[in-house]
Amino acid sequence: MSAKPQDALPIRLTVDDSDSPSDVVDALFLGRFATGEQPFSHSSTIDRVKPGVPLLPPGATVLRSARDDDRSATLSEGNGWTLLVSRWNHGADVTVTAVSAELAEQIHGRTTEGARDEPEPQPENVTMGFWYVSPRRGPYRTTRQIAAGTWDDVRANYTAPVADALDQLMKVTPDDIAGRLLLLHGPPGTGKTSALRTLARSWRDWCQVDCVLDPERLFNDVGYLMDIAIGEDDGSAKGRWRLLLLEDCDELIRGEAKHTAGQALSRLLNLTDGLLGQGRNVLVGVTTNEDLERLHPAVVRPGRCLARIEVGSLTRAESMAWLGREEGDWDGTVGREGATLAELYALRRGHGPASVPARQPGEAGLYL
Repeated sequence: MSAKPQDALPIRLTVDDSDSPSDVVDALFLGRFATGEQPFSHSSTIDRVKPGVPLLPPGATVLRSARDDDRSATLSEGNGWTLLVSRWNHGADVTVTAVSAELAEQIHGRTTEGARDEPEPQPENVTMGFWYVSPRRGPYRTTRQIAAGTWDDVRANYTAPVADALDQLMKVTPDDIAGRLLLLHGPPGTGKTSALRTLARSWRDWCQVDCVLDPERLFNDVGYLMDIAIGEDDGSAKGRWRLLLLEDCDELIRGEAKHTAGQALSRLLNLTDGLLGQGRNVLVGVTTNEDLERLHPAVVRPGRCLARIEVGSLTRAESMAWLGREEGDWDGTVGREGATLAELYALRRGHGPASVPARQPGEAGLYL
């Protein structure tokens, strides 16, 4: 007869001067779960805890409490359960072990009831998620309220062909989705990221928007990719779409990507229209500074892109209108080839003349 799991895994605690008191608290918490005395667990993460909330259920006895520079840990217990609360910045991780699943869920609910701080939504804000791999928690998602103007407010920031293409993109609904890839390409400072913020606001009724902060790791780490692509979304209603934003992914989608990025490009394409993306309402938005001609043909093939938009500089006339000047009043601060959005903002702040490289002949077409 084989040994029970708790007998095959003796519990030993070894510490040295690299361990903090919080590390000791974490290790002590696992004892009753590892031995099987309390074999059930329930846990959650709260991004923002309301000020003054103790995260301690009534009747709890505190066993250990430790505070480091950026984290605190509290270990407490009650009849048939043990609770670990790790607090960091404004957030907290709450984990309960107990003699039954029902008791673990009950104590967890008492601990976290009314603890989540939900800022009052502002009409000009949109909730965006941010994914990254945390050394302590692994793949992790947090949310922030991001200011985003309406499309009518920011449309003048884009040259006419780009604005026309974005007009169509802002009006997309789930019924309009054909391809799963959204590609914005063009020189730095032309407003690609600003357009995505506005898109998140325009789509917020039907699409959850998440920005991946470490895209180079995402497509080289299968576990991370599965957590994002297949894992549950943040409490959204069933059928709600998700848009994953990957910024400045030049190495991933340029023509030689198959050789330099290994399997990363294949996994990106598999997420957009392969087996990995089947049954999941997932879109992928990519920004790049690369010219269209340098992108991998598999990325830009017909049918893969929901939208492929080259975001360029405003013309000189458009730049003058943006600055509130007439064409005849031009004083040399804007070159003949116009200016990028970043350069126009710099001019408005009085940071000197714009310097814009000449346009490439034969601008790429825009389509949805």
